[in-house]
Amino acid sequence: MTGDYTENSLVEQPAIALFSELGWEAANCFYESFADSPSPGSSPTGRGINLGRETSYDVVLEPKLRVALRRLNPGLADEAINFAVEELTKDRGLMSPAQANRVFKNKVNGLIVDYVGVFRDLQKALAIYGSASGGIQEGDTPIKDKEALIGLLKEAQAAATGFCTEHGIDLAQIQAADGFARIKLLDDAVEAVLVNDDTKKKYLSHADNVDQIFQAILPDPKANQFAPTRAVLAVIAQKIRSLLPPVDISGVMKAVEGLLDRSIAAQGYVIKDPAEKFGGERWVDLSQIDFKALKAQFDKGRKRMEIEKLKAAIHAKLAQMVARNKSRVDYLEKFQQLIDEYNAGSYNTELFFKKLVDFAKELNEEEKRGIAERLNEDELAIFDLLTKPEMSLTKKEKTQVKKVARELLDTLKESKLVLDWRKRQQARASVRLCIEETLDRLPRAYTPDIYHTKCEAVYQHVYDSYYGQRRSVYASMN
Repeated sequence: MTGDYTENSLVEQPAIALFSELGWEAANCFYESFADSPSPGSSPTGRGINLGRETSYDVVLEPKLRVALRRLNPGLADEAINFAVEELTKDRGLMSPAQANRVFKNKVNGLIVDYVGVFRDLQKALAIYGSASGGIQEGDTPIKDKEALIGLLKEAQAAATGFCTEHGIDLAQIQAADGFARIKLLDDAVEAVLVNDDTKKKYLSHADNVDQIFQAILPDPKANQFAPTRAVLAVIAQKIRSLLPPVDISGVMKAVEGLLDRSIAAQGYVIKDPAEKFGGERWVDLSQIDFKALKAQFDKGRKRMEIEKLKAAIHAKLAQMVARNKSRVDYLEKFQQLIDEYNAGSYNTELFFKKLVDFAKELNEEEKRGIAERLNEDELAIFDLLTKPEMSLTKKEKTQVKKVARELLDTLKESKLVLDWRKRQQARASVRLCIEETLDRLPRAYTPDIYHTKCEAVYQHVYDSYYGQRRSVYASMN
């Protein structure tokens, strides 16, 4: 009867059976052979077992981990996969409790990882030294209990649901809908949120708060009850953000989060758009816009979403234009003033859309100004710095300023803007001297005070816009 009370019968076999019931692949590794073994091991049947481990101390099956990472992240560079494997298989036995328990960005809570009772001693220290009033008792922890987090998530989700209800969004109806009906309700929700920038920011704050606390509870199955509502809130937030210039998000982290979501059986609430994303392309080339067609789309579509997309396109174009020509900052200020007046209720959606269209046309004209002046984009930037604020120049003097701008850039690009010129004092001095000598050929309308001001402005522009040999904000245009 002693065989019934062995470690094999009481621990190992029940554990293997349990893992098998849960869908895991089980293997008897007693006779496993390793890469550094002089000869392969063998089982009683004479067959060796090799799981790809280097030694019996390896906990993670690295070959299978690599296959899984490849499957989750197709197209990811080998360097990124290697880095992920290294991080996941790193020996944490030598890490301090502080390192092991550090909380990463967007993770508002964690699980305690203790080593040889260090955390228990920390709790005792907190009880003795944690507060002058002695308010911390032995056993208290600086990490929130999962039950406390669940309470916080209930409050956050109730606040988000209340905000949605106030704006005519029925989250339960969206959850119950299927297919295109669900997508329509989601787009209606986005339209309801986009009243102005204030309501947009408030909604995103609610959705992000719910998501952060939800992520903190994972992978605890208790999070499952909140998954449906959280998923709808997250998709609406994603749709809103898809109207804005994109933000780089780590593909690895996205895949890991998706794996955690699936681990708590949140199936049935995976919400997908049709193959073509609503609204078409996320980026809009203002110069290619058919404004009549855009107006027709606005009249028959979701007006606030059309406004948000046009705002995003204008913002992206403005950021590009101002980066290449600082004198265009007035356009940025005008654009921000338009948005502020709309948020303050000065315009309705129709009038605001019209003003945005007029502003977009104005930007298109500004972008073509270089052609009229017979200057390319980087020459136009120098010319604007030399002539704005508006100076009283004759036609002949303007022609002379254009010639100086061209000659300056030709000289700088040919011999002065060398590799890492901004890091070397001698190279910087050479660039500054070149600017001063070339601008000395400007018309007499440039008094000594104006000359020195223009020299400084042009040097700062060159420093900001030209990083080295053939590297600048204009490189993609040439």
